Amino acid sequence: MKNLWLEADYDTIVDALARMVEICAEKPYFDFSGQTYTYQDIDQRSTRMGHVFRALGIRSGQTLVTMLDNNVDAVTAWLALNKICAVSVPINTALRGEFLRHQISDAEASIVICEADYLERIINIAADLPNLKMILYRDKRDHIPPCAIPIASLDQYRGDNDSPHQMRPKPSDLAALIYTSGTTGPSKGCMISGNYIMHLARLKLRFNPAAAQDVVFTPLPLFHLNAIASGIATTTLVGGTIAFAPRFSVSRFWPEVERTGATIASILGSMGTLLAQAADNDAMRRCHGQLHTIRGNPFGPELQQTWRERFGAKRVGSMDYGLSEAAIITGVPGDQPTAPGSSGKRLPEFDVRIFDDQDRELPPGRTGEVVVRPNRAHIMFEGYWKRPADTLGIMRNMWLHTGDIGKFDEDGYFYFVDRKKDYLRRRGENISSFEMEAAFGAHPEVAEVAVHAVPSPAGEDDVKVTAVLKPGSSLSEEALCRWALDKVPYFAVPRYIEFRAELPKNPQGRVLKYLLREDGATPATWDLEASDIIISKR
Repeated sequence: MKNLWLEADYDTIVDALARMVEICAEKPYFDFSGQTYTYQDIDQRSTRMGHVFRALGIRSGQTLVTMLDNNVDAVTAWLALNKICAVSVPINTALRGEFLRHQISDAEASIVICEADYLERIINIAADLPNLKMILYRDKRDHIPPCAIPIASLDQYRGDNDSPHQMRPKPSDLAALIYTSGTTGPSKGCMISGNYIMHLARLKLRFNPAAAQDVVFTPLPLFHLNAIASGIATTTLVGGTIAFAPRFSVSRFWPEVERTGATIASILGSMGTLLAQAADNDAMRRCHGQLHTIRGNPFGPELQQTWRERFGAKRVGSMDYGLSEAAIITGVPGDQPTAPGSSGKRLPEFDVRIFDDQDRELPPGRTGEVVVRPNRAHIMFEGYWKRPADTLGIMRNMWLHTGDIGKFDEDGYFYFVDRKKDYLRRRGENISSFEMEAAFGAHPEVAEVAVHAVPSPAGEDDVKVTAVLKPGSSLSEEALCRWALDKVPYFAVPRYIEFRAELPKNPQGRVLKYLLREDGATPATWDLEASDIIISKR
């Protein structure tokens, strides 16, 4: 049996970049809307900015927050911080108010680099950021509002010192804080090592191989781990080129694929759906077969088939399962077949099991909480930043408890069932909110839906559907319930249905179900038990 602890590849993005500068210094590395930069360009820029950060007082292990769009400065700052063994904290550009204050304050950053357009958001909360000593803004700004914290243009701090940095990050060193979405409370910073990022990149290449001649096109934001690991790190490992779009656009997707000569697209499954539903255009026709690989998840069988037949892609999506704390832990390498609906099998780097509420392992076919621990060093998160109690809580009995419900079948294939906190139990039956939302989301007049628990006087849960209807819909709650009678099991028919203008969401767009659970049955909620609908158990 192989000893994975001894045979593992340990790496950092700094070492990977140095290897490629030796091999292909003048090759295009990044393309930002037609502005291209070679491996040598990026290496030089990041070395210079690293010296600037050191001069500004950033030391090993200290944090710096960036709030940047997809541009060369976002990449340069990230690499510069890695080169001086500091910690990059890229945050979502949609944050504002308390969401923004919490992450900057929690990260204990003394410097923030932001786009000029986002400057006022930070100025508005500056009084509540005692650790912040300087704000650098990118691009032009005609007027700077008054602020007690010094503000300057990033153009003044690009540096000109090309001397190599004496320190070199170790694979185990903390490279980034990636904040969770915070659907159940304040977001937490996942401590990510340099090796975690490179390990995730190698997994992505195992699932969807790439080579030096490939060009990756992606609109994914550089504040997400997906763009950093699946995009930049995979490209660096193979010595390829990556083109970033400012944001996702259906109309600009194929023209940009054509312009860049992209052979791989890194997108989300939801983006793949929108593109598959869009009308033909000339650029799309000319690019038929140009994209051989589509990275992203989830891509269901029908969507995969559409991309293969309509757009000529050979590899579409990756059926895998993972989380910010543990990268990817199940999957299907390359073109290997998988069981329908599954997310592949356990990867050899991880020990993945299904536990009950007493942390006892469950046999194949039984649903329970997904737990995991590594078979190699530094391939999972290093804990939650400044939250040892939360770290110990998720690492109960030395197993990382994912908070997800899943199961393995007899052949070792893994199936995601639901988030544990969203899993419902009603009258002795388990109900998956994930499956319920898929069922109700299929109604032609439902735009968005959340299925969640409402405490029942009889114990366990009552089921509530909170939905947003499409414009112009005259659907009633009772009509929706009657429609669902032959779509869901009798025990899952919701007692409560409520229509709203919008669902509460965090800045990442995830529904805040805990708020819906707290609201419970409101005066605007329709109650099945007050209707004349009879539920048949047949």
